[in-house]
Amino acid sequence: MDYPISQDAMGTHFDWKHEGVSARMIDWFWSNMEKGFILWHPEQHEPLEWATAPKHGNPIGSIHIAPQTWSDGRRQDLYIRFEDLKDVPAEIRDYIVYEHVVIVAGLGLGAECLAKPEPMGYRIHQWEKTDYGVVGKSSAIGTRRKETPAEGLVWAAHAGQEIGNWGVFLPQLYTLYKVVSDTSRNPFADLSVSGRGREAHYRYIS
Repeated sequence: MDYPISQDAMGTHFDWKHEGVSARMIDWFWSNMEKGFILWHPEQHEPLEWATAPKHGNPIGSIHIAPQTWSDGRRQDLYIRFEDLKDVPAEIRDYIVYEHVVIVAGLGLGAECLAKPEPMGYRIHQWEKTDYGVVGKSSAIGTRRKETPAEGLVWAAHAGQEIGNWGVFLPQLYTLYKVVSDTSRNPFADLSVSGRGREAHYRYIS
């Protein structure tokens, strides 16, 4: 998958698209990451665990522990929280241009960050349906911990591989789990928004 990368004063961004992947599949993925986390980046991911699992219909506040080693050799036990859009700084929400969005906050590299969870920075993933599948954009924006342009490119290489692998496994995984009707084991949340930029708010999550 080709993904043109850009950088600005806020952070690093790249655009992407998929054929045969639907917006609903990507919505589903964010509440079911443990089912496909190693497939998302087989070379760099280890099994994911939930510190706070998502609830059916509402993943806001869920926290996943995402152990991984990036191309620069850094192994990280990242604690990552699914954010309520209204709690995200307005200048970061200004980047929302598509119909579906998730913004997650990196809280820290160990369980001690849960005692005082203050974002180091944010990741925005957003997408919407097209005639052929989906088009999207992903962004990395440091706040408490600013990221250098070089660090942004390391992230883009990692995240670009993740997003690209959706095209390899996500349609099949989503279809396989349709048989699981228990929403405690197979939750779903619609991540579509009304409005764009700082006016965006979830349509179906209160």
